[in-house]
Amino acid sequence: MSTSTYTVSGMTCGHCVSSVTEEVEQITGVTGVDVDLKSGKVTVTSQTPLDDAQVKAAVEEAGYQLTA
Repeated sequence: MSTSTYTVSGMTCGHCVSSVTEEVEQITGVTGVDVDLKSGKVTVTSQTPLDDAQVKAAVEEAGYQLTA
């Protein structure tokens, strides 16, 4: 298992959290997504290390920006 944490900007509500969660969960190998709205932190658990570009693309698809 691998765990990575990212910072996402632009999230303001529960719908934002759901959108980001749904998009990131679609990445192959992802087994869990935990989004903390207050801090903007998104913790992703996966079977193998993720390609950051895939996570960035998923977050942008949801309408937000990956900042770190």
